Amino acid sequence: MLAVAVIRDIAIIVLAVESLVVGALLIILILQIRSLTQMLEEEVQPILESTRETVSTVRGTTVFISDTFVRPVISVAGYASAANRVIGVLARRRRREGG
Repeated sequence: MLAVAVIRDIAIIVLAVESLVVGALLIILILQIRSLTQMLEEEVQPILESTRETVSTVRGTTVFISDTFVRPVISVAGYASAANRVIGVLARRRRREGG
């Protein structure tokens, strides 16, 4: 019976020490997670700001290109298509009158 009591006492001591170690590791883990969260906030914020600036620049460039190049090209293409159509209609009309 004495051996069982000694083994029981040793098991209780081992479990108590294990609980202390697990508790300490849990506290360290919580502190590391907090540190990681702060680091991510500090690192992600500048990245988001840089992304906003880039999107704003791209938007401005797109508007500039659209206003100075795309719209005039579309307008010229429209006038050229209309002129081509007018010439085609007039050419058919002359063929009918001459033929």
